[in-house]
Amino acid sequence: MIARIGIAVVGVAFAAYGAWLLLAEDLADLVDAAVWLGAGVVLHDFVLVPLTLALGWLVSRLVPAGLRPRAAAGLVVLGTLTVLAIPVIGRFGERPDNPTILDRGYTAGWLLVVVVVLVVVGVSEVARRRRRPR
Repeated sequence: MIARIGIAVVGVAFAAYGAWLLLAEDLADLVDAAVWLGAGVVLHDFVLVPLTLALGWLVSRLVPAGLRPRAAAGLVVLGTLTVLAIPVIGRFGERPDNPTILDRGYTAGWLLVVVVVLVVVGVSEVARRRRRPR
């Protein structure tokens, strides 16, 4: 119980420090933070959730029942990595005066991860079929 209270006190202290830092900024920064947070909620609720539901429905119709858990795991990994990779694949924040920013082939790296995830899903399905009693 004392550990929980200690963790709560530390959490409240960090939250208070973050609020203090936020309130010490200009009003324009507060508006930018509010817009950024609001946009995240809107994108999640009106883009990511419907897209995830539609993809789940499609997978449930097209993928055989035995492969669905592995396909779902692969889609969760790929979906998360794709959302995280969008800024670098889109090269947002690239600056011509600083060539060290976004200096790699991020699209090729993302495609490599896609291939690795698909291979892992395929190999795990083959292993599952081999373990199954005949």
